[in-house]
Amino acid sequence: MNEKTFAELVSQTKRLIDKFQKIEQRPWGVEGAMIELSKQVGDLSKLVMVQEKYYLKSRENQPEYAATKQKVADELFDIWFCLVRLAEHYGINFEEAIDNTTQKELKNFEEGKIK
Repeated sequence: MNEKTFAELVSQTKRLIDKFQKIEQRPWGVEGAMIELSKQVGDLSKLVMVQEKYYLKSRENQPEYAATKQKVADELFDIWFCLVRLAEHYGINFEEAIDNTTQKELKNFEEGKIK
């Protein structure tokens, strides 16, 4: 697999969002994206709890609780998808926002503002 830049991944995700918007029953808007984000975080939480042995051992054998690496990756993508939708809705350059905020937080550590 060839490596892609962050901007290429965002652009690719936006194209996928456009394709979904053509077949969805109604426009999602920011509310729909937030509801979906909450749902996807819940799905990821369930998989992590199974992987980390928080649930009953008997659940490990139930298909709906199968926590494979691929399922975790799929949920991470679903969360990414929602985040790109939200950034797009608010006109936020996602790459720039992550870069700026990361730099700001690193600077806070370097200056001792975060300990």
